Amino acid sequence: MDIFKNRNFVKLFFAALASQMGSTVGNMAFAFYLLEHFSSKPYYATIAELMYSLPTLFVFVIVGVVADRFDRKKVAENCDWIRAIMTACLFFALFTNSIPLIFFILFLRSAVTKFFYPAESSLVQAILRKDQYAQASGLNQVLFSIFLVFGVGLGALAYRTVGIHGAVLVDLISFVLSALLIRSCKIPKSARLPNGRVSWKGLHISSAVSDFLEGIRYILHNRLLSLIIFGFFIFGFVQGSFAVLPLFTMKYELAPNSYEMYSSLFAIFLGAGLLVGSTVSTFFAKKIKPFPMFVTPIFLTSIFVFLLGFVDEVEFYLSIIFLIGMCIGPVNVAIGGWIPNIVHPKLMGRVSGWIDPLMMFAQSATLLCIALLFPNIIRNIDLLYYGMALIILFVFFFYMILMPKYLNEKQHRLGKNTIKSVL
Repeated sequence: MDIFKNRNFVKLFFAALASQMGSTVGNMAFAFYLLEHFSSKPYYATIAELMYSLPTLFVFVIVGVVADRFDRKKVAENCDWIRAIMTACLFFALFTNSIPLIFFILFLRSAVTKFFYPAESSLVQAILRKDQYAQASGLNQVLFSIFLVFGVGLGALAYRTVGIHGAVLVDLISFVLSALLIRSCKIPKSARLPNGRVSWKGLHISSAVSDFLEGIRYILHNRLLSLIIFGFFIFGFVQGSFAVLPLFTMKYELAPNSYEMYSSLFAIFLGAGLLVGSTVSTFFAKKIKPFPMFVTPIFLTSIFVFLLGFVDEVEFYLSIIFLIGMCIGPVNVAIGGWIPNIVHPKLMGRVSGWIDPLMMFAQSATLLCIALLFPNIIRNIDLLYYGMALIILFVFFFYMILMPKYLNEKQHRLGKNTIKSVL
């Protein structure tokens, strides 16, 4: 693919790979460490997961603002340096066996991570041609899928071979490598500072909130962008459902005696499906229009999720999960190619900064609903699958009816020019 002829993209791609490596290996190894050393306190592993997600609630207002107002290259690079320093602190904190201190460091490191991806994705938008956005999105999905498939195995391998301290050192080296790769990129100043240079002294809470609200107005003013962002919100419900339903299905229906193993296989099969779907859609991104590549897999996903309610064999269940993963891949590639095309570069950070909190809110709401409904009100897990299938089918019809109205060249130009009426 000609996208790899762009040296800046290659460096950013491998920087994202190293950064993801630094976030995945240590986190998974730490989960094994907690389960082994604090087996009588399994809630420690749950609290650790909260340390990775809760920071979103504290920083989501300023994440996108920082990516848009400051040098995006320096933001991404400094995120890696700060995480490397925090990882070094984590290395020594593990010798103290102070769980509160370790959790605090994990919380801070995760908060810094939230600033990395909006800045990195904004840089990618600036260095690629429009016809390369979908390919870049597909490659990022392939990267995500690889870690979804092998993340648990890499964490387990690191923990069993070099121990928790060795796994943390792998994290540190990965962050340093990512920072060096980003520093070596030669990106024009106009791409790094599309809104001009701003000093930290000029950033106040009021200005950050104003910029954050400006991002909301921009999203709402661009109907096509609003539909796509709404899609992320809906997919948060699906993500929340799949966070627990496979575990419940294995525990209470398909494999009560070996549900831990099959729950792990769920992630592997889903990740493998994502890997195949993302890889195929990346190669065909220029030959297939984004709209059919987006809506057709959504319809197929609703059918496959509905079928999960009828499954009584674990092998059949995992096979359907693989097919669902194949469907999710093209959807993510299509969305990832659309957003850079219709979002003005000056507001890319603020738009990207909205995706994570919206998905997290939907995911948390879904988990709360499932906790309240199952098994007190809804005793049959299959009904939850049917309900999720109906939600996905609603999304399909929603997009089939509304989205074609905005998929034309005029709307794409509007997405680029909306900033004039917002600023």
